[in-house]
Amino acid sequence: MGRRRKVDKRVPLRAELFQPVFDVIKELGGSGSNTEILDGVIRKLQIPDEVADILHGDGSGRTELEYEIAWTKTYLSKYGVLTNSSRGVWSVNPGFSNTEIINADAVIAVVRGKGIPNGENITDDRLDDGDPTNDYAEFPEELKPWRDRLSEVIKAMDPFGFERLSKRLLRECGFTNVEVTSKTRDGGIDGTGKLRINGIFSFTVAFQCKRYSGVVGAGDVRDFRGSLSTDIEKGVMITTGIFSKAARDEACSAGKKQIDLIDGEEFISKLAEYEIGVKPVVTYEIDEEFFCKI
Repeated sequence: MGRRRKVDKRVPLRAELFQPVFDVIKELGGSGSNTEILDGVIRKLQIPDEVADILHGDGSGRTELEYEIAWTKTYLSKYGVLTNSSRGVWSVNPGFSNTEIINADAVIAVVRGKGIPNGENITDDRLDDGDPTNDYAEFPEELKPWRDRLSEVIKAMDPFGFERLSKRLLRECGFTNVEVTSKTRDGGIDGTGKLRINGIFSFTVAFQCKRYSGVVGAGDVRDFRGSLSTDIEKGVMITTGIFSKAARDEACSAGKKQIDLIDGEEFISKLAEYEIGVKPVVTYEIDEEFFCKI
């Protein structure tokens, strides 16, 4: 049986998030990225910034809300409501496009049904599904153990090594002329590069790397924006931690130079996508029923 976690009661349970997550994705046009879904749920449930920024206790840098939403999306996927692409975009399956109400009890019962003991409360708990002693647990993609280990490795890197890693990743993403500034720093800018779109349009981009375990706040975003000279058209902030809700809002403030944000989870996803320092491992699920019936 999974153990119960001590969680701030202001953070919604996953059983309370099935409907809001589903509604947000439908409002986004039937599909949405992890960040779009997170921000949409925060808006819909009017979750205060101080609650949205509460860190999960595993040292990964993710928030409690992100953790619960990750499990919510996985449950909905296992139930057949959502599909997750290799690029982390979640979409509503056509069979549920006209559905209005998600029955949380039904979702949890079906997903956990085969392994959960009879009589266990399935809606009013805070089970730590990530506990390795929980033998009926399956990990959401963004919560898989290898990601936690990779996060630890990256956070232990030399800060200038992390900048070089970021430089490599930006190149893989299509940046050219990527340069890391001198070790004395340049007003908060750690490097610059050119991003070419469709082989025609190009932008001069400055980036800042924060090898950080905590929350990057709105003040950090403002300071970085203030360091951008007039010849810099875009800014990118990369962190091994997370960005607070206020920081995400500040980054896209109307009338200001827009700052793109890459947090620790997205950074790891990109490393996996381009297989930088990681290699995929293939495994197989055994269909025992098939062998019994053939």
